[in-house]
Amino acid sequence: MNYLTEVLRHEESWMEVGDVDTLKQRLLNTMIYCVGKDPDYSSPRDWFLALAYMMRGILSERYINTARTCYQKGVKRVYYLSVEYLPGRSLTKHLIDLDLFDKAKQALKELGHDYEVIADHELDAALGNGGLGRLAACFLDSLATHRYPGFGYGIRYEFGMFTQAVHGGQQVEHPENWLRYGNPWEFERPNVTYPVRFNGHIVCFKNEAGHKQCQWVDTEDVIAVAWDVPVSGFRSGVVTNLRLWSARSTQDFDLRYFNEGNYIEAVKAKIVSENLAKVLYPADVTLMGQELRLKQEYFFVSASVQDILDRFLKTHTDFNQLPDKVAIQLNDTHPALAIAELMRLLIDSHGIEWGRAWSITRRVFSYTNHTLLPEALETWPISLLQTILPRHLEIIYEINDRFLKDVRHRLPGDVKALGRLSLVDDQRGRIRMAHLAIVGGHKVNGVAELHTQLMRSTIFSDFNRIYPDRFVNMTNGVTPRRWLRQANPGLSELITERIGEGWLTDLTELKKIEPLADDPAFRERFMAIKRANKERVARSIGAGVGVRIDPQSMFDVQVKRIHEYKRQLLNVLHVIARYNRIRDGSAPGLQPRTVIIGGKAAPGYFMAKQIIRLVLDVGEQINNDSAVEDRLKLVFYPNYSVSAAEVLISGADLSEQISTAGTEASGTGNMKFALNGALTIGTLDGANIEILRSVGEDNMFIFGLNAEQAAELRKNGYDPWRHYNANPELKRVMDMIGQGFFSVDEPARYRGLVDSLLGGGDHYLLLADYDSYVACQERIDVAFRDRDAWARKAILNVANMGVFSSDRTIHEYAREIWGVTPIPM
Repeated sequence: MNYLTEVLRHEESWMEVGDVDTLKQRLLNTMIYCVGKDPDYSSPRDWFLALAYMMRGILSERYINTARTCYQKGVKRVYYLSVEYLPGRSLTKHLIDLDLFDKAKQALKELGHDYEVIADHELDAALGNGGLGRLAACFLDSLATHRYPGFGYGIRYEFGMFTQAVHGGQQVEHPENWLRYGNPWEFERPNVTYPVRFNGHIVCFKNEAGHKQCQWVDTEDVIAVAWDVPVSGFRSGVVTNLRLWSARSTQDFDLRYFNEGNYIEAVKAKIVSENLAKVLYPADVTLMGQELRLKQEYFFVSASVQDILDRFLKTHTDFNQLPDKVAIQLNDTHPALAIAELMRLLIDSHGIEWGRAWSITRRVFSYTNHTLLPEALETWPISLLQTILPRHLEIIYEINDRFLKDVRHRLPGDVKALGRLSLVDDQRGRIRMAHLAIVGGHKVNGVAELHTQLMRSTIFSDFNRIYPDRFVNMTNGVTPRRWLRQANPGLSELITERIGEGWLTDLTELKKIEPLADDPAFRERFMAIKRANKERVARSIGAGVGVRIDPQSMFDVQVKRIHEYKRQLLNVLHVIARYNRIRDGSAPGLQPRTVIIGGKAAPGYFMAKQIIRLVLDVGEQINNDSAVEDRLKLVFYPNYSVSAAEVLISGADLSEQISTAGTEASGTGNMKFALNGALTIGTLDGANIEILRSVGEDNMFIFGLNAEQAAELRKNGYDPWRHYNANPELKRVMDMIGQGFFSVDEPARYRGLVDSLLGGGDHYLLLADYDSYVACQERIDVAFRDRDAWARKAILNVANMGVFSSDRTIHEYAREIWGVTPIPM
């Protein structure tokens, strides 16, 4: 029986909200029956929960319709495996997607409540750290909006990565307790559980057919429990799913130990098991930390692959059909163990012989690479794998053996290539996970044209020699629903007023506003919206940081993960030089500027935390110097998040995208800023190159060495001392940092930072690019004097960002890698 049809025959569909009065009644009913509160005495958080639960009901109905259609039509599905997701707040997104935003605001107003106050009670979901997680969230949004049969898998982290606070002028990490009030969007699925096995040993024997059969025995098991989070598409009728796994012990409570008075031992198994889903990226500086991280990654992929096979086997019996019905995308190397896990399940659990299992596996998987830094490519100690995942290590060895035999035929006599290509790094005793992902899939994609080109010619050049058709480019994109419609409602309304709503699902429609850059009235309205957004930024910084900033000044923003290659330190060098010029009275052309830096440093990354500390110390000096006043401010924005990004990005005038050329895979912050009318200062790195091609050289500020020049400089012997000694302004700045001008209480505090640039070789070429960077900043000052001309450049940036939609990226993945088509709803 079609129970859903029977329900809808007798009850009005949750999806049919109707008018404002109907929505009000639904909201009141939800408050009483779901939240369990009296509407007359309910808090703003109660109203948030009521609205969220009401929306969840609508989303659930749509998800059931979507899932049923997928089963009925027998569509091929794509499964996106990522250890990170950063969806941000969901209430406004879902209301916009279902075209209920204005009705909800009006309903709450008539009930005597302010929507903005209520929505502010939602916490950002702490399921990621940076660009990797935000990209994954954009992709799920685009999959649902364009009706692709997509499904996300991840981990339900109880405490996220960490909440960043500033105490004593330094980053301090606190647990990110985002679930303390519960998560109204999720559905726990206690009936969807899978055992995940660790440790143990392997027993092999010959089966009835005379083939070798292996069993993984005497294992220590953990139970993976599913939690589902619906993901809505924009006015598409489709709701897809993000399935997150939490960990549960096979034995939560040992009554014998408890009765003996050993209360800690009674719950030890529960505590150890649940650690797997406590935090994102547990510190791996200790052996125990490495073990936890490896277990966490395998826990995630094992549960996900078992779930995928379960869903496939509900309607199919022939595993040869698996590549025709399933595509699995590995978002970076963290889920690469899924390849070995699928092989284990096919061979050990389903009795499929190696050759057939390997053919199925390779056609199912594809891999997205996100880094060009060799040290960032994940590897695992063989000894650790031998202990924790002995069967998977055997499978990886067998994959490697067969692969290297093939390499010998393809590259006869090239012995050195065998060592470079091997999945096993014999010298270091480690398994190379990126190599497993390349060998075990049918496509490997980069995330920007330069990144893909460098991937082919540098870190994976040997693989490109033998698999030239395997490497493809999929330039990243961002969803315009979140990063323009939701983050910047004023600009969104202005654009829609002039060109209609088509841009919300086809961002190339923005090209239609290009002629309006020459319309004085449009420029005036555009800049009025920017001014309002800057005032919002100023209020946020005033309330959260305690620094008063002038919205009339240029907002120069660099917000992203703190890392040496992203070169926040280069930004600070320029700020100090600027400060000196103002103090010396040698800055007649400098425009008032507020420099805003934000981002988290990994807890164990000392140099990144020192950069944050320097930003705070320099800001303390500049912001309290009466000789400078509002001509220059430096602010560190703590605990950067998706919700913070929506505020900061929409109010930025200048976007700092200044990584060393050849190090940033793509970047998506650069796209979000330009989409909101910020001009970019950047190197020819990542997607900056493609943005430059789209917006034009007159509307972007490029400086520094390109990737080829940077590589050549290092090859020929780079001497940072030469730049230090040749530039008195730079020398003065470096000496101020190194000799304690900004740390009087501890003069040697930043000597290590200075030494990393001079004595340490300046690996990321800050001093080599310094002159060009400062000269470029001077050109920016000149341009910003003419605010009307600046407005024209900003509008042209917005108009030419059409290609950088995640919708375009998803269409390309679907066509060129996954082989999936939209759901015929």
